[in-house]
Amino acid sequence: MRTSRSAVRARLAALCAGLLTAGALLAAQAVPAHAADAPLRDLAAAKGKVMGTAVTGSKLTGTYGDIAGAQFSSLTPGNAMKWGSVEPTQGSFDWAEADRIVAFAQAHGQLVRGHTLVWHSQNPGWLTNGSWTPAQLSTLLQNHIGTEVGRYKGKVSVWDVVNEPFNEDGTYRSTLWYDGLGADYIASALTWARAADPAAKLYINDYNVEGVGAKSTALYNLVRSLKDRGVPIDGVGLQAHLILGQVPGTLQQNIQRFADLGVDVAITELDVRMALPADSAKLAQQAADYKAVTAACVAVARCVNLTVWGFTDSDSWVDSTFPGYGAATPYDASYAPKPAYTAIAQALGGGTTTPPTGACTAAYAVTSQWNTGFTGQVTITCSGAALSSWRANWTFGAGQQITQAWNATCTQSGSAVSCANASYNGTVPDGGSVGFGFNGTWSGANPVPAVTLGQAVSAAARTAP
Repeated sequence: MRTSRSAVRARLAALCAGLLTAGALLAAQAVPAHAADAPLRDLAAAKGKVMGTAVTGSKLTGTYGDIAGAQFSSLTPGNAMKWGSVEPTQGSFDWAEADRIVAFAQAHGQLVRGHTLVWHSQNPGWLTNGSWTPAQLSTLLQNHIGTEVGRYKGKVSVWDVVNEPFNEDGTYRSTLWYDGLGADYIASALTWARAADPAAKLYINDYNVEGVGAKSTALYNLVRSLKDRGVPIDGVGLQAHLILGQVPGTLQQNIQRFADLGVDVAITELDVRMALPADSAKLAQQAADYKAVTAACVAVARCVNLTVWGFTDSDSWVDSTFPGYGAATPYDASYAPKPAYTAIAQALGGGTTTPPTGACTAAYAVTSQWNTGFTGQVTITCSGAALSSWRANWTFGAGQQITQAWNATCTQSGSAVSCANASYNGTVPDGGSVGFGFNGTWSGANPVPAVTLGQAVSAAARTAP
């Protein structure tokens, strides 16, 4: 697979150059859809991002291994590097699963994100059931970090050093580490990790910190304090275990404020769970959610990595953890790409699939008119397809001008108008519709124009200067 990647890039570049010369339009994208012209890892690289997935090392063969190797540029061991996995008995180590993942990544030109060194969960029984003085606990933690980071020095490029240190209200979580060592266990862990591998990037990782709120602000204040103290901290991980339709509206703002502290940001454990069974409407909404998260990362230069927590529903933690929920990943259990896959590709600048002819249409209507003003409405309806985003285009025939729009972002150049969905209404399910409105001016005549959904193009055509 790796040997043909340069040829794929060359063909894609040639295609995009031709489309750009022809002045191709940005478009409405249909879901469900097939895989993008280029793997996600290549689309992400073109945006300066790393596209990752959590994996189970024992499954890295067959179709699972083929997809993991071809589509992703970074691997996170789902469980293989946690303390309970690598040292189940004190002084007795099991590196087999972690080594398998690292070897696979090296063979496929991938980075490895180490996960995780310090956590309140999945620790070995001998550790959690022990009675330790603060000095003993500190020594155990330092030795663990030094041993694991040292083993993979030069092979693991990023570490989630500290995982989930906060409660929902922004207070520190009561854990073996906080209760035994105080809040400075975080600074100590980062310092010990830096000593074990000075080249590795060091992160603090947590969940429910994707939007601006008490918990994310506590993390923000911690990172700022660590930087002020000179403690080594390179990045913040936003886990992004999301529920269908609940992408925080402040996600991009939150990513940006961490970036403004001078640290990198990664979306580290993205999945979007839904109440089962899945249906076309839920899958379309899931696609919109994946697209929104990916787009937020793309929009911030220092958002450097987007990792999905398992790429196939057959290897997801969701079903066993949240009864009645599932279908949370970009591939179904049979390794078929879902609408979410196409949505990620689109947000990274790829994807060339359009709705079947006539399956999605846009209708323009003048709902009221007065003197020199009028109100218009466009309704987009799908039957036989679904959309995860849309853009409606038309040309005014009598000099009309849009003055205000709602539920869409509209631009006008001369007589040509183009209106794209807002962040919250890009999904049009099969059998459903969405609408947007606008005010405008007219003089003499106000004929109704024909509205079209644009023609899809590939990533480079849209982003080339």
